[in-house]
Amino acid sequence: MENNKGKIVVISAPSGGGKTTIIKELVKIIPNSTRFVTTTTREKREGEQEAIDYFFISKEEFEKKIENDEFAEYNFHFGNYYGTEKSKLGQFTQKYDFSFLPIETNGKNNLDRLGLEHISIFLLPESLEILRNRIIKRGEHTAKEIVERLGKVKSEIKESEKYNFKVVNKEGHLEETIQKIVDFLENRI
Repeated sequence: MENNKGKIVVISAPSGGGKTTIIKELVKIIPNSTRFVTTTTREKREGEQEAIDYFFISKEEFEKKIENDEFAEYNFHFGNYYGTEKSKLGQFTQKYDFSFLPIETNGKNNLDRLGLEHISIFLLPESLEILRNRIIKRGEHTAKEIVERLGKVKSEIKESEKYNFKVVNKEGHLEETIQKIVDFLENRI
């Protein structure tokens, strides 16, 4: 998988679908790859670090960046803004062969509208019950928030039809999921 400077690989999944875990594993095994760091207004979770997990900014700062057209895509998702800054996108794609971009389906649709070239992968849940348990296990969402997140799953799965590749992220089969993605990328590029 050489001579592919600047590939953006979108990875989407419903909340609790494993985007972060999958990307961490892909970055370990694919040379010169990284997780693209998006910008958000949400609070840091325990253990998260600035410029590693997200660029954390205030709602006011984010809205100023929107006014200044600084985002390739952004969304307001469960009470917080999330976005892909144009300047950072350029920095990542110049430095890495693969930049894995963890975004929701709306963000992927926005990249499509902009004509920004990318490869897209959707992580399908094995079941709603397993997905629900993953979200609960995080311990950071209220019962109402969990219901809201699970309520979006059907529409997100419908949107997955627009993706280049879909894979079921089965509980306890992380290595298998990773291998399917690696095989797909090797055959695509």
